[in-house]
Amino acid sequence: MKITLLGTGDAPGTPVIGCTCPTCMDAHSGGRSMRTRFSILVESEKGKVLVDTGPDLRTQLLGNGIRHVDGVIWTHTHYDHFAGFAEFHRVQYNVDIFGIKETLDYILDYLHFMHPQRHEVQMYSPFLLIGLEFTLFEVVHPPAKRPVGVMIKEGTKKVVITGDTQRNICSRSLELISSPDLLIADAIVPPTVEVKKHMNSEEALDLAKSIGAKRVVFTHLSHYFAPHEIASKEFPLGFDGMKIDV
Repeated sequence: MKITLLGTGDAPGTPVIGCTCPTCMDAHSGGRSMRTRFSILVESEKGKVLVDTGPDLRTQLLGNGIRHVDGVIWTHTHYDHFAGFAEFHRVQYNVDIFGIKETLDYILDYLHFMHPQRHEVQMYSPFLLIGLEFTLFEVVHPPAKRPVGVMIKEGTKKVVITGDTQRNICSRSLELISSPDLLIADAIVPPTVEVKKHMNSEEALDLAKSIGAKRVVFTHLSHYFAPHEIASKEFPLGFDGMKIDV
């Protein structure tokens, strides 16, 4: 299994329009602080799956040489996690899409013209895709309705993507996602910045420790972190295009 972090930014991305902070200026100059919106590519020997399709998906697909995907999984109904799906228009029709009913109802009301192949998934019920086992689990991200994270298994290997979430994930989810080889965690800001709907970096590290993650990588990152080369000395920050073999 191979994971590529296509986009590691939060909703506005970095650089933020009109911002001249050091992190945004590093992004303007082409540094790793440049972050497009959230999307993750999961690959096996049998195919490719996207976890979320942020608004910058066209750039991400072109930049990573991706011509076809075998499925899309949506974690929740926020614009920065699904709007890029429209970039498949006239490229790939009838894409297989997976998610819980409430999420699919909302998104497909907006993207109905794509005529995707809809697959409703029950939370905590595993399903197979590209030879991998996927399971959606409950997280907490108000005001999104029933947001989920994604667990992926291949043999004894286990990857957990929290999706957007607060730290107070329920015990059933915590038990399910325990002892992952890789945790890709929402960590939108450093602990010096107040946040309500997401985890900060301190909370993400605490989650990683509490579930016994062998490795943790942060994503959904804002410009409130220092420029990447500085902040990555303190935090396990992901970056756009980062590839991880599991």
